[in-house]
Amino acid sequence: MTSPGLKKSIRTVAVFEAVKGMLVLAAGCGLLRLLHQDAHRIASEFMARVHLNPAQRYPKIFLDLADDITDRKLWLFAGLALIYSLFRFVEGYGLWRERGWAEWLAVLSGTIYLPIEIYEVSVRVSYVTLFALLANLVVVGVVAYVLLQKRPPPAKVS
Repeated sequence: MTSPGLKKSIRTVAVFEAVKGMLVLAAGCGLLRLLHQDAHRIASEFMARVHLNPAQRYPKIFLDLADDITDRKLWLFAGLALIYSLFRFVEGYGLWRERGWAEWLAVLSGTIYLPIEIYEVSVRVSYVTLFALLANLVVVGVVAYVLLQKRPPPAKVS
């Protein structure tokens, strides 16, 4: 049985994972709203609304992506978003119910992203890249700590 403090920490991680799943699912549904639409026009209107200069690097990348989008790609990305969100929901459920498999899954899936996030921070430091790295480090650290606490004590040698 996990201590109340660790249980609260694991449940916080479970909610965090579920929220990530909901955000990605919402983004996937948003992509489907672009079906049969002029993505370039929508992207241009969005950038004008939030006062982004289309000549700058990231807004230009955004516009180039909008020019290259097809209905088939939208379905593909929406499907990938669904798979990712289902994965996060299952992980969140398992963590909430204190399942060992979910704890291992959280540590492994979080650890996979760490090299990418470290690279991103080393290339360009921003609030987004720092938040992603720190959040992932906290998730992996909390769940790894719980796994270590659940480990049986070493057998005594007589």
